[in-house]
Amino acid sequence: MDILEVEDIIPASSEQIYNDWLSSSGHSNMTGADAEINDEPRASFSAWDGYISGTNLQLEKNKRIFQSWRTLEFPENAPDSVLEVTLEPLSESETKVIITQSNLPDGDGPKYTDGWNDYYFAPMKEYYLNL
Repeated sequence: MDILEVEDIIPASSEQIYNDWLSSSGHSNMTGADAEINDEPRASFSAWDGYISGTNLQLEKNKRIFQSWRTLEFPENAPDSVLEVTLEPLSESETKVIITQSNLPDGDGPKYTDGWNDYYFAPMKEYYLNL
């Protein structure tokens, strides 16, 4: 199984990112794709028009999000991966977002690393800069 870690500086507070990540409208706005998600532990979610699905495992308000996570490209018999989103405030308007993902299907780490950069970090930066 592959493991990845990717990080970037996002021009928003950790509270804003946390709240947007765990709300359907906020997640959709910051990524540019439909999401159904909430901030309830053990709640199921989907993102990127149903391409991603999973469950909220553990939530630490404004600090960490732990989720089970998979895409439509995972082999049917593959277990979900485990996603950890860590939010480290750098200032009132900047946060270091660290994505750690484990239990990815073998060989998929580089693909999903690129995906986090292209389909999350890039649109998030654009969204928050234009608020």
